Amino acid sequence: MLGVADAMVGSYFVLYVTEVAGFGPLETGVFVSIHGIGGILTSWLAGRAFDRRPSRRFAAAAMFSGAAALALMTVVTSFPLLVLIAFTLLGALVAAFPQLFALARVILGDGPAGRRSAPLLRSAWSLAWAVGPLLGTAVLASRGFQAIPRTAAVLIAVAATWLLLMVPAPADRSPQHPGTEPEVRLAPRATFLLTTGVTLFFAAMFAGSMVLPLYVTRDLHLPTTTVGVLFSVCAVVEVLTALALAAIPAGVSQRLIILTGMVCFTLFFAVTILARDVPLLIAGQIARGTGIAVVGAAGIRWFQDAMAPATGRATTLFANATTAGMVLSGVMAGGALALLGYTGTLLLCTALTIAAAAVFAAGSTRSPQKIETNPLRRYE
Repeated sequence: MLGVADAMVGSYFVLYVTEVAGFGPLETGVFVSIHGIGGILTSWLAGRAFDRRPSRRFAAAAMFSGAAALALMTVVTSFPLLVLIAFTLLGALVAAFPQLFALARVILGDGPAGRRSAPLLRSAWSLAWAVGPLLGTAVLASRGFQAIPRTAAVLIAVAATWLLLMVPAPADRSPQHPGTEPEVRLAPRATFLLTTGVTLFFAAMFAGSMVLPLYVTRDLHLPTTTVGVLFSVCAVVEVLTALALAAIPAGVSQRLIILTGMVCFTLFFAVTILARDVPLLIAGQIARGTGIAVVGAAGIRWFQDAMAPATGRATTLFANATTAGMVLSGVMAGGALALLGYTGTLLLCTALTIAAAAVFAAGSTRSPQKIETNPLRRYE
């Protein structure tokens, strides 16, 4: 339900803020950036709080905050107030995604079931993004723009209620010292390289998503409906790939799986640049869907394994790197399109993906440094 609501709003967000709220290009850019920064900050705080005392309340609070923000956006017209809402309530909604993944891992444990949780949730998220835009289109056609955030707000509030009533509460992992945050760290250099690699990958992914419709319709002169077909193929491949990841034995190197996903994404850009007809473009979307699902699902699982037992911070670190890539992609894609054109921008995204794979490979060569301390020692 959270993913469907996110897809409904995300598909029509730019049109909504320009057509209904009356934002100009600069105001839209400021709003999106402020929302991203607020989301990164809130997710970081929630991740640390989750590690001190795992709870469903963090995800539920994030969802209720997001539902309130979307409802307020339909009645508030002041730009400063909307920016404040974006930084606080709407930014808090960003924390719900990593909180759900962290919650599933803690409830199911570190065994096979827990390690399957990230791919399974990722497949559900991909499926939601295949359904959400269609639902948004139906709501828009029947009720208009204002109904989209209102419908999404209801879905998110129902999802939060479902979470509190139906999902079991996680067990306290530190019964002798409740509230103590597990001190488990990656080496600073590894943390920097890994998060940079993930940020570069998702910057290329989001920028490529912006450029692809323009490239297909304006450069290749294909019908607009082709874009919908391509994105649908990608969504189906994402779901199937994420489900397949859940069946891969634990002994298979997660690092190798992630790097393979990044290679697949490089192939997507290469095939798309060479394509002149729909079949080759569809082949590129198969590689694209595979890459997105692999990095999105196996990446979360790798961070959770590397930073265990700090599940909240691990999942948040990956999610925040994803958000940072999204924020970076807007500025990058706009500037690249103006300077390099469609094909040049796709080539730039190819180079970013190759750089992401190289940086991630460098950061994941060694086992993470884990430091566990007795909380009573700080008083010695």
